[in-house]
Amino acid sequence: MFHLRREEPDDRWEVEALFDLCFAPGRMALSSYRLRDGVPPMRDLCLVAHDSDEILAGAVRFWPVRVGQGADALLLGPIAVHPTRQGEGLGARLVQTGLKAACAADWNRVLLVGDAPYYGRFGFRRLNTVRMPPPTSPDRVLGHGAWNGVSGTVMPWRHQA
Repeated sequence: MFHLRREEPDDRWEVEALFDLCFAPGRMALSSYRLRDGVPPMRDLCLVAHDSDEILAGAVRFWPVRVGQGADALLLGPIAVHPTRQGEGLGARLVQTGLKAACAADWNRVLLVGDAPYYGRFGFRRLNTVRMPPPTSPDRVLGHGAWNGVSGTVMPWRHQA
């Protein structure tokens, strides 16, 4: 059994260690990380999952981004489940809970870079008119929500005063 809660600042190093374990050492060089530089995550949407022994089993983060000429969206990721807890449905629970929280917070577009067969079951589809910075494969750019009429390159989000 897992319980999910909001990621708190004290969780940072444990979550980063989980991401290091689950992803290649060069994960920080990916284009999605460049979109996060200098932009804080959406703290109210970032989740951690602990097992009954309070051991971190999974985590997901969300970041604001801008697409094209001003369409705001959330970038889902990274998302990780500890290798010893994979196959138990925790990744799906993190995605579903995160999407529900994003919707409740009035975010109507969520973007990610991932595998369409996995994320398609949550309503994600390929975004043919949205481009991530290179070297991201266009086949892996997926969106959930209100993407009709949205096109352009994904850029770092900067709050407009």
